[in-house]
Amino acid sequence: MEVTAWTSLHSAMNAQQDRRPLSRASLRRIAAFARPHRRGLAAFLFLSVVTALLAVATPLLASRVVDTIVAGGSSGTVTRLALLIALIAVAEAGLGLLTRKLSATLGEGLILDLRTAVFDHVQRMPVAFFTRTRTGALVSRLNNDVIGAQRAFSNTLSGVASNIVTLLLTLAVMLGISWQITLLALVLLPVFVLPARRMGTRMASMQREASALNAAMGTQMTERFSAPGATLVKLFGRPSEESAEFAARAARVRDIGIRTAMAQSAFITALTLVSALALALVYGLGGYYAVHGTLEAGSVVALALLLTRLYSPLTALAGARVEVMSAMVSFERVFEILDLEPLIAEKPDARRVPDGPVAVEFDRVSFGYPSPDKVSLASLEEVATLDARGGTQVLHDVSFRAEPGQMIALVGSSGAGKSTIAQLLPRLYDADEGAVRLGGIDVRDLTADSVRETLGMVTQDGHLFHESVRANLLLARPEASEGELWEALRRSRLDGLVASLPDGLDTVVGERGYRLSGGERQRLTIARLLLARQRVVILDEATAHLDSTSEAAVQEALAEALSGRTAVVIAHRLSTVQAADLILVVEDGRIVERGTHAELLAAGGRYEELHRTQFAPPGTHPADPERMSRARQ
Repeated sequence: MEVTAWTSLHSAMNAQQDRRPLSRASLRRIAAFARPHRRGLAAFLFLSVVTALLAVATPLLASRVVDTIVAGGSSGTVTRLALLIALIAVAEAGLGLLTRKLSATLGEGLILDLRTAVFDHVQRMPVAFFTRTRTGALVSRLNNDVIGAQRAFSNTLSGVASNIVTLLLTLAVMLGISWQITLLALVLLPVFVLPARRMGTRMASMQREASALNAAMGTQMTERFSAPGATLVKLFGRPSEESAEFAARAARVRDIGIRTAMAQSAFITALTLVSALALALVYGLGGYYAVHGTLEAGSVVALALLLTRLYSPLTALAGARVEVMSAMVSFERVFEILDLEPLIAEKPDARRVPDGPVAVEFDRVSFGYPSPDKVSLASLEEVATLDARGGTQVLHDVSFRAEPGQMIALVGSSGAGKSTIAQLLPRLYDADEGAVRLGGIDVRDLTADSVRETLGMVTQDGHLFHESVRANLLLARPEASEGELWEALRRSRLDGLVASLPDGLDTVVGERGYRLSGGERQRLTIARLLLARQRVVILDEATAHLDSTSEAAVQEALAEALSGRTAVVIAHRLSTVQAADLILVVEDGRIVERGTHAELLAAGGRYEELHRTQFAPPGTHPADPERMSRARQ
């Protein structure tokens, strides 16, 4: 009895306060997830009902044993009844294991389905979704909420079915034996149930506070224990204050843990006391009736045994609504993610990028980043309301064309829109107006796989996964051979380094590749690009944060990567793009100048100003042409 009641209280503790009515739409969606498991669910419910029937049969057989002994019956009858009780116990144990297996299979199967659905859906979300969402909040949906939803199938559903059957059968049998004793025993029920519900509410409040504090500690640890976070704390943070803040939260969790433990102890004590009082009433009143010959001695034993099986389902059913609502909240939090529509969708009749050399074209493209309500949720950003900003146009009527094998360079001030232009090519976002074309076909009409096979991108942070060198390379082409991996490393001037590592290709590079230097990370991303053999290359500030030595090594590797490919290069350092076939100067989302390096310098416009700023002699004001002239003389 204590176990079931305690399970009910635990569910109440973890339930949300939201008590919204059950949504029919949500129930239909839950049914859709449950449909593939309907046979297992039916078998699960059937076994739960059979187990409930067996649970009621045991007290009745025990009653017959006692009556047979009191009446001086044969030992054979007692033996047969004892064997039957033993067989029922074995059957209950076997059914319990089988039911548990079905429960685990259903629960884990549902977790698999939900997690896969959410993971696949999240992968289709635009980059803006990930720039706004807190990773921990998103991971929580895949863990805590999915498991909460799973309980609706593995715990609540079977519990309600078996508890209803157990309750009805137990009540019917007890009323049949002695309705007077049954009614008196039920009088004690409110003494237990009402305080338990009130205590559950108190403990739920404490548990929510503890969860919030644990989440805050988790966020603090995640941010401070990453390589960039730890570096920032060491450089600018105050370790003693960081420690005090963490300790204060941990101490509050400790205090809540002590109060929760005492409340649990008080609850268990009260439960044991009420159970003992009810049993005392049954034995006292039942014994009185038995002594006066109005009730059989076996019936008293049966009532006592049945009573222990009466309080458990009553308590569990009292908390069933809380369990259902808790599971519904979990389902709805999962459905919130699934209801976010991906902004990038592949057309059913999408085509592949044509074979051969590929031209890149922007045709009167205008674009504004999507507003937060289209790509995010307040709960995923852990804010009360979403930021209302967004949707403002950042690119205006951008047009250019890179012929196959040509190199186009984008230069301009920070925030001018250069990286935004680059993100439209691999279709990380879609243009609002105009068209972006690969091989003469709008990227919105191409298959995502063929775009990935055609176009490669190297960004300024050179992101790597916390995996081996081999795994990071095979991300580009999983079927690549060992020889091809080493050839890509050789061409990116990284083979000597990798060969010197403790485990060679199987050396783990660390979180975001932090076990490698910046130049080594960039060359490894270039090796990945070379391995993919893509026909169009985008370089987004690929050498922005490198020293001169590392930049020279990376530039040498880039020369290999760009050879024979159509390239779009974004750069602040104008020295890296002077050989480009066409240089586009981007300011405020518009192309304000275009031409070769020599043509733009001769024009004396924005490009000449940027060039003069970067190459001004030390101590010379770049905006002073006369001083510049004197310095050159």
